Amino acid sequence: MVATVTDLHTPDREIERLRTLFIQQKQAFRSHPMPSPEERVEQLRRLKQGLIDNQDKLISAVNQDFSCRSKDETLVAEIMITVESINYMINNVRKWMRPSRRHVSMLFAPSYNQVVYQPLGVVGVMVPWNYPIQLALVPLATNLAAGNRTMIKMSEFTPATNKALKLLLDEIFDESHAAIIEGEVDVSTAFSEKSWDHLIFTGSTAVGKHVMAAAAKNLVPVTLELGGKSPAIVAPNTNLQHAVDRICFGKSLNAGQTCIAPDYVLIPEDQEEAFVKAYQTSFAKMYPKVRNNNDYTAIINDRQHQRLQAWVKDAEEKGARITVVNPAKEDFSGTRKMPLHLVQGATDDMTVLQDEIFGPILPLIPYKTLEDAIDYVNDRDRPLALYLFSYDKEHEHRVLNRTHAGGVSVNDTLMHIAQDDMPFGGIGPSGMGHYHGKEGFVALSKAKPVHRKGRFNSGKFIYPPYGTAIQKLIYKIFIR
Repeated sequence: MVATVTDLHTPDREIERLRTLFIQQKQAFRSHPMPSPEERVEQLRRLKQGLIDNQDKLISAVNQDFSCRSKDETLVAEIMITVESINYMINNVRKWMRPSRRHVSMLFAPSYNQVVYQPLGVVGVMVPWNYPIQLALVPLATNLAAGNRTMIKMSEFTPATNKALKLLLDEIFDESHAAIIEGEVDVSTAFSEKSWDHLIFTGSTAVGKHVMAAAAKNLVPVTLELGGKSPAIVAPNTNLQHAVDRICFGKSLNAGQTCIAPDYVLIPEDQEEAFVKAYQTSFAKMYPKVRNNNDYTAIINDRQHQRLQAWVKDAEEKGARITVVNPAKEDFSGTRKMPLHLVQGATDDMTVLQDEIFGPILPLIPYKTLEDAIDYVNDRDRPLALYLFSYDKEHEHRVLNRTHAGGVSVNDTLMHIAQDDMPFGGIGPSGMGHYHGKEGFVALSKAKPVHRKGRFNSGKFIYPPYGTAIQKLIYKIFIR
């Protein structure tokens, strides 16, 4: 049995450890503020190999924390995505580090402009419980590529994973380079209040507001990945089965406990019942049974399980029709397994249409025209993800140009997050800033402009006293 966080670290002790490590990392960065490309690549390679060598331990730890977490889901959504991300950084970090030459106006010639990408320093990373490996190690890898030091605050709900990750990182890095912090709310609060050079937070919108407010006290720049209600729009005349299969996969992965999972489906009103029938067929093919099926992940803890059950009950009591997608007609009492619940007839006074669901509940919102669907999305907070199902380019053009979302997949779900050469980030209530790929490197670097002049000083022509003939000529040439 793995000890709990409170057994291992009292809040006061961990807060003191946070303070000490923060000072150590600051000092270590000052002594070596610009790691070479070779150092960064070597660190990334060590992290990658450590992850590969310890993947079985990490998979087992996540499974323990969830009570049942699909091994393949951990491999695909955590291990594989992280390894691919590291590989991409290894192959590109040298290019990203090169100073970028910029244009010089004739007014300032002869001179030379360039942008130098300089490490920021010490970066804090706050990790949620749903994908603890990926959401700890991808930001860490991006920090290594950018030349930074990293402190990672893990969720108190994944103690086994936290322990396994700490052992992994301790084998690879000194804590002055990368360190894991554990603890509950007191420690999280202290962590968010440190004067980081940058802070990355992944979690709920509500908590993200508190994190941003704490960071603002020290003017700490933040990257927030917050989630929200990500819609899936099934356009008119699209292939319904294609859409259902891909929505079913995206909603079932990690039992819907994914920040970019489809949160609700906008469906043409004449296809709603066909969608329900097709979804039951698709789900049954993927998960003929649920209760003792290791391919289907459990809800992380009793608190989240009770919340989801209460939201279903709230919808049902207010008049919604609930279809429990339970192919084998199983009893789930005594477990945290929860099959998919389709919700029809949902109204705005129901919790399932107010807050991010983060679990296997999927409201269906019928619409008359595609314009109605677009308006429905635009009447609400901008989501972290939007999914459109249509092979009609005109439909695609209308939706992409008239809606905002952190990211989009057309005719798929989730997969945009796994594209190494694209940024990932929210917009408005779903977050701010980007990481992944080159945008992650840039976000965690200071793009420092450097302007150089040689011995000849053209600037002297505009020195006082003013009103000279040469100054008048300069104004005439350049103010036009």
